Amino acid sequence: MANQAIARRFKRSTLAAALGLCFIGGVQAQTNTAGAVGGQATAGDSITIANPATGFSRTITVGSDGTYRFAQLPIGQYTVTRNGGTPRNVTVNVGTSANVDFVSSAATGAQDLGTVTVVGNAVNPIDVASVESTTILTAEQIAKIPVPRDTTSVALLAPGTVRGDAAFGNLASFGGASVAENAYFINGFNITNSFRNLNFAQVPFEAIAEQQIKTGGYGAEFGRSLGGVVNQITKRGTNDFHAGGNVFWAPDSLRSEVKSAYLANPLTPGAFGSLRSDNHEDSFEEWRANVWASGALIKDRLFAYGLLSYGHQDADTWGNVTSTQNSSDSIKIPTWLLKLDWNITDSHILEFTAFSDKIKTDSDVYANRPGVVERLNLIGTDFREQGGDNYILKYTGYLTDSFTLSALAGYGKFARSQHLRTAAGLPVEYTGDINSIATGCPLITDARPEYRRNITGVYSSTCNITGSSATGGTIERTDSGDTRKQFRLDAEWQLGDHLLRFGYDRDDFTSKAGVAFEGGFQWRYTTTDPDGIENTGDEFDIVRQQFFQQGATVEVKQHAYYIQDSWNVTDNFIAYLGGRWDTFENLNGAGESYVKINNQFGPRLGFSWDVFGDSTFKVFGNAGRYALPLTPSVAVRGASASLFSRELFDFDQTVDPVTGAPINPVAQPGTFRYLNSEDGRGKNPLTIASQNLDPMYQDEYILGFQKAINEHFSLGVRGIFRDLKQAIDDNCDYTAIYEQAVAQGLTPLLPNPGFPYCRMFNPGKDAVFVTDVEGDGVLRTYNVPGARLSPQAKRTYSAIEFFADGNWDKFFLQGSYTYAKSKGNTEGGVKSDIGQNDTSVTQDFDYLELTTDTYGYLPNDRRHTLKLFGNYQFTDEWSVGANLLVQSGRPLNCIGVLDRDPTRAPGAPPNVDTYDPHPYDAAFMRCNNLPVPRGTRGRLPWTTNIDLNLAYKPGWAPGLQLKMDVFNVMNSQKVTSVIEQAEVPESGLPSELYLLPASFQAPRTVRFMVQYDF
Repeated sequence: MANQAIARRFKRSTLAAALGLCFIGGVQAQTNTAGAVGGQATAGDSITIANPATGFSRTITVGSDGTYRFAQLPIGQYTVTRNGGTPRNVTVNVGTSANVDFVSSAATGAQDLGTVTVVGNAVNPIDVASVESTTILTAEQIAKIPVPRDTTSVALLAPGTVRGDAAFGNLASFGGASVAENAYFINGFNITNSFRNLNFAQVPFEAIAEQQIKTGGYGAEFGRSLGGVVNQITKRGTNDFHAGGNVFWAPDSLRSEVKSAYLANPLTPGAFGSLRSDNHEDSFEEWRANVWASGALIKDRLFAYGLLSYGHQDADTWGNVTSTQNSSDSIKIPTWLLKLDWNITDSHILEFTAFSDKIKTDSDVYANRPGVVERLNLIGTDFREQGGDNYILKYTGYLTDSFTLSALAGYGKFARSQHLRTAAGLPVEYTGDINSIATGCPLITDARPEYRRNITGVYSSTCNITGSSATGGTIERTDSGDTRKQFRLDAEWQLGDHLLRFGYDRDDFTSKAGVAFEGGFQWRYTTTDPDGIENTGDEFDIVRQQFFQQGATVEVKQHAYYIQDSWNVTDNFIAYLGGRWDTFENLNGAGESYVKINNQFGPRLGFSWDVFGDSTFKVFGNAGRYALPLTPSVAVRGASASLFSRELFDFDQTVDPVTGAPINPVAQPGTFRYLNSEDGRGKNPLTIASQNLDPMYQDEYILGFQKAINEHFSLGVRGIFRDLKQAIDDNCDYTAIYEQAVAQGLTPLLPNPGFPYCRMFNPGKDAVFVTDVEGDGVLRTYNVPGARLSPQAKRTYSAIEFFADGNWDKFFLQGSYTYAKSKGNTEGGVKSDIGQNDTSVTQDFDYLELTTDTYGYLPNDRRHTLKLFGNYQFTDEWSVGANLLVQSGRPLNCIGVLDRDPTRAPGAPPNVDTYDPHPYDAAFMRCNNLPVPRGTRGRLPWTTNIDLNLAYKPGWAPGLQLKMDVFNVMNSQKVTSVIEQAEVPESGLPSELYLLPASFQAPRTVRFMVQYDF
């Protein structure tokens, strides 16, 4: 029996050395910047852990229960010794707990293992102390596989993640959630851009040591996320001096031709099959250079790591699929990172991180005709700046053998500024003052039929081209940007069989934002045709002038308390119990609170069962509730001063050849109106949201197991169910209150700052709205039944994930297969159906009519996803890597108008004389006046992507490495998104743009790398 127990324990250590990192399940009892080492030993033993590279060392005495634990260790390679004996090597990774036993547990017999030496990587292949769904990838692993060097691309390697819609940029969807529901951290600091939750600080990727992707079940220390968490740890200095540099280059000459887009709506036979976007002359080229150095400023005490990165990107787009614009981008990206680590003593550590991710983009915008490769006159140049500087200070104190305390303070700035210059050199900018007008030329939209457009010569404009502007519509204020101030305190306390963690997290986010029409306003030309027959002489044109501008400095204040306990009920069974209490407060442009939610409770429960007691087979499960605050972007327009007006004009059928504006317009009496009560005055904060508003929150349940098949290979499976219990969105049907007020004998006054059209609410829940009905300052309370406004928001995600990890001497392979369903009547924070990025205020629940037939399979529903990636080192100098992704397509919709003509028969074409569309235009799940429930118009095609690389490390030049990555080797360019709006709002007739491809798989691209380390 003794020999068998030792053999089992030795097998466990061998597995650890062989497998290395794998897909781990675990709610970890350590911070999001560190790992831990623990295990079994004899009571009274002295256990010492040391990092030879930094001189760090700690010694603790084993407690009476025979267990020991080193908490909150910086990631790296360590040695562990008992009573000064033979050291064992162990690797500490972020968020994981490595196990090194010197005696076996009760589950396998109390045998002394002091003579067994662990070699290589001693991280347990199966972390039996955890219940979380986590993938960890190190810099070494990422470098060996062909993957773009950015945060999202690496996150997409994890099971349960899919790429979000192209309309939102390079973002991932986790577990069916929208791309606006994730959280991103660097060295413990939240780098999520909370303005819309659609961006995050881009740390220079060469500085990343590890990236942890949490796709579910994460502990109470993490919050403000319904999707997933991406947690990155940067590299740091050691006693040894290291320096190096590399250059990445992706030449356009080796990039395959971009696929062109053709009109695809069979209901428009005259246009079907016509070339809409000729992309064969599109070009894209980029390069990036990085240099770095690290070492000890004071041996064993003070260390530094620094990196400087500079890149350049040129993109030329000739035929845009949805507009008549072309752009040529030049992106200059000087970024940097500095990491300082000070081991004040072996019991006190201070870390400082600073980095900059500023990006400047210049885009020249030209006019062209759809489907024609041409370059007409220059419209203007769009200048944008994004990103900023971030500073993080963290202290860790090992105050006793069993108590550890850490404190973090961080400050970050993020710019979102924009200004323009017209072809004639005219500056175009918006200062953000609600009473100011953006400079430049007015925006011109010509919605007249083709046979009417040529008579006015609008196309000859040199300031603005019909349907075009340098921005396509609105311009951001020049000083747009965000500021984050964050502080958190975390403590860990080992009390016998209980490992307690508790803490406080404060995160205040301030946004300065606003947009306005380029040129200050928009002219929109339309034609009135009394007899409905083209070109009979009774037609006449009218023009609508529209103003739209907003600007404010808004804020969200957030804090949370959490506590969690990992309880070793037995030697091989751990129970996890946690709770988190979140408070969210949103402030408008006047600094007034309009939404505050106190102490939203998020329970977390879980268990982990080490079935055989040797870490080779784990069964785990968890259940948790996760909440999401309201983004600051909501307040810029919805809770602060804004202006939105329209007025109709007659004109003498001629336009200014420079500006495109009508000549001698005459206002039609009685047509001027403010929309949505947006008349430029500030809004009463008490009227903006339902008084019983709850945060957006979701319940999650996971059950799974993981099994080591042998010393080289492990398999696992988990089932996941997520249920959105409550959403936050806006509703704009003010008639629910208007009718109650009239019934009370009141006379509602609109517009009125105390009577907003749109208000924040929980869809399906009875709302309590406060309103100044008559504009006299008297606030009245109205209870509106949830069914009067909208059905309950629904979104469920159910999936089964199979994951595997293999590691041999010269070969490693990781992979997963996910079968998933994402179903409901809302995607969440954003709306991929129409590319709407107004987080938390999509049009989903604006009116009850918009919610009809919206329940079905959602945009992030990818039923099947297969991922495989790995590397084979076939000689000491040569290696090859591969990355495979096979995925089914997303569901399709037919989004059309709602014709309110009661005489129109279902399926009949619109009657030109009685056509009466709902003002939300093409926004309903219906086409040709017939219902088309969500997701019932088929699916996009399956996609397959194969990436390969070849690396050469010549033995004659140590430190030199050459590598070539080929992305999308087969050059598969399947459609990944299409235009789903199927009808023309002005007529209700089929739109020729329906089903037009809006994005394809990226074409085959080759990237070269040269790197030298010393």
